[in-house]
Amino acid sequence: MNSEAGTLNLTLLNEEIVGCERCPRLRKYCQEIGIAKRRAYRDWTYWGKPVPSFGDPAARLLILGLAPGAHGANRTGRMFTGDKSGDFLYRSLHRAGFASQPESVSADDGLKLRDAWITASIHCAPPDNKPLPEELRNCRPYLERELKLLPDLRVVVVLGRIALDTYLSILGVRRAGFPFGHGVLHHLQPALLCSYHPSQQNTSTGKLTQEMLDEVFARARDLIQSAPARAGSRR
Repeated sequence: MNSEAGTLNLTLLNEEIVGCERCPRLRKYCQEIGIAKRRAYRDWTYWGKPVPSFGDPAARLLILGLAPGAHGANRTGRMFTGDKSGDFLYRSLHRAGFASQPESVSADDGLKLRDAWITASIHCAPPDNKPLPEELRNCRPYLERELKLLPDLRVVVVLGRIALDTYLSILGVRRAGFPFGHGVLHHLQPALLCSYHPSQQNTSTGKLTQEMLDEVFARARDLIQSAPARAGSRR
């Protein structure tokens, strides 16, 4: 697949994601949040739809999160944009050379990703950040297709245990053989690197610090630079 075809197919897939109606509970919740809003965002028109993936179609790094934040990506329409989770993530990506700027506040703020692609286990914000098993299954085919459309991948960073379980389910391997832990590396192709999710629950308690997240993406960068090209790579 050439780069233009790959970019077009990812664009078409994102359009399909945005128009998805597979999970009525999630669609209702996202729309209701966009009506109720937070006081700080009362002047915003919330995105309120499934949030598309974001990044460089020639990415060698895939970042897999859990779901859009109710008042973050569900508001702005871009992954990890407009909330504290995104603040942590994009600072680390910028320091590792994957992002053009250290913050992401809106979909039109000029941020570009270099060599990285951000997606999620589920593309709609779930109540209490807890998607149902059937909702995760409904969204999984989108990730399966993304993986096929990103032939240059050298490293996958999973943010949290649910992201790890989602990815392993696609690989069809036993989860017991691939434990989750912050900084744990599994020697697969592409390499699989685990990280705590930069949720406010983790960062406000010190379970995950900025330095810890910086180290994950610095390691991902080093792994990319040392990894051999995959068969079918566009590079």
